[in-house]
Amino acid sequence: MDAKLEQARTLKQALTEFVLEAEGELAVALEEYAAQQLHREPYDINHRNLTIDTFITEGRVGAQTPLELFLESHPDLTKSDRALVSSWQQNFIGLFEVTQILPDGLELMNWLTAKHYTIKPSHPTTVADKKGFKPGEILLTRIAPVTDTYWMFSAPAISKGKLGKPKLAVAIGEFKKNYKHALYSDAPELLQEAWDSVARYHEEFVDFFGSDRVTLPGYQLNKKLAELREKMTKERLAAAGIDESKSLQDVIRESGTDEEEVKAAVLEAGGDAKDIDKILNTSGKSPMMMPKVDLPDEITKAEQVTVLTHPRWGQMFIPTYSKFRAMLEAEDWQSQPNAEALVRKYLEDSQINAFIWQQLAQEYPTQLETVLQTVLERPDFSVQRDLDATLQEFNKPLEPELPEVASVPIHLHNLFEVAVAEVHKTKSKGKGKKKGTKGFQ
Repeated sequence: MDAKLEQARTLKQALTEFVLEAEGELAVALEEYAAQQLHREPYDINHRNLTIDTFITEGRVGAQTPLELFLESHPDLTKSDRALVSSWQQNFIGLFEVTQILPDGLELMNWLTAKHYTIKPSHPTTVADKKGFKPGEILLTRIAPVTDTYWMFSAPAISKGKLGKPKLAVAIGEFKKNYKHALYSDAPELLQEAWDSVARYHEEFVDFFGSDRVTLPGYQLNKKLAELREKMTKERLAAAGIDESKSLQDVIRESGTDEEEVKAAVLEAGGDAKDIDKILNTSGKSPMMMPKVDLPDEITKAEQVTVLTHPRWGQMFIPTYSKFRAMLEAEDWQSQPNAEALVRKYLEDSQINAFIWQQLAQEYPTQLETVLQTVLERPDFSVQRDLDATLQEFNKPLEPELPEVASVPIHLHNLFEVAVAEVHKTKSKGKGKKKGTKGFQ
């Protein structure tokens, strides 16, 4: 282990011990932070250590991070030590693939951003596990910079094993669900593009429907959204100077893209030669791809669906919004069928976010206050004073997280498309087989 890595290992151990042995506000903050993470993946010792490591740079004690408190309480650190510890504010969690085994470390690729890193293990468990890592293995871990040329594991690396495309897509989906705040942590330009795409889609939605709120039967809404996507695709083709009437070969020749690569990408995506949108994105015209958002059956089959759109919150599809408003407008809200159950669903359902509640509070402040006083059994409940705190109590963030409609990096889009194609192919093969009478079923 070189001197710089040894210095990093010693300082990291001191930093971790500082947090674990702390009392007072820091200890309380760690306990509260850890409790919030319990809903995530199986909470074993490695996940516990990963949570502690995340808390060091992302947790808050007042206005400071634990890392900042460590530096403040150790004024005797050398300038070199202080600079190294300060650089760990750039720590980030990712889902990495082992791309190469090095004599003294690993080459990793962050699947969320396709960025590559040289890693030299310094944590005791990862030093021991390094010999067992294999190319293609997927690791959930945090990494931290040591020098300009290499990084180290900041926490134990949790192996997901070698994953085929469908299982890798599932693992990335789980990461997006559990660590939404950490998407594209090492690529702020991708994160900004994703947020910009949400705002653009909002503008397109309002321009197409004429409002930021629309209520339609589910099947009709699904059809209209397909029309909107087609309109946006044509506009992007026109903006890129591509004539959609041209043949596949013409588009390939003018874009300078390899014909076989484009054809393979289109076929893997389940498309055909006329799927110019996928060709355009595959050929590198944009670093991001707008995902195709398929509405679930409960939405497409609903008699009425209200869509609310916002430049940050994205689009929210609610089949019971009209029913909830009717309840608030009724002279006696409790006389409405299943009224209290509906209110509780709105409180507990993660799909009913803070923005939806804020819209209802703006339109029906007095009625909503009366309803929540009864349902929550809090006679003194005030919408203006207590709503935000109550929403947080029900695990509803007050600030938007990146919506599903946000554009994703092309390499992720292609992975998901291939994964879906492989699943469909496997299912098709399975339908042609007769069910066996023996063996494991």
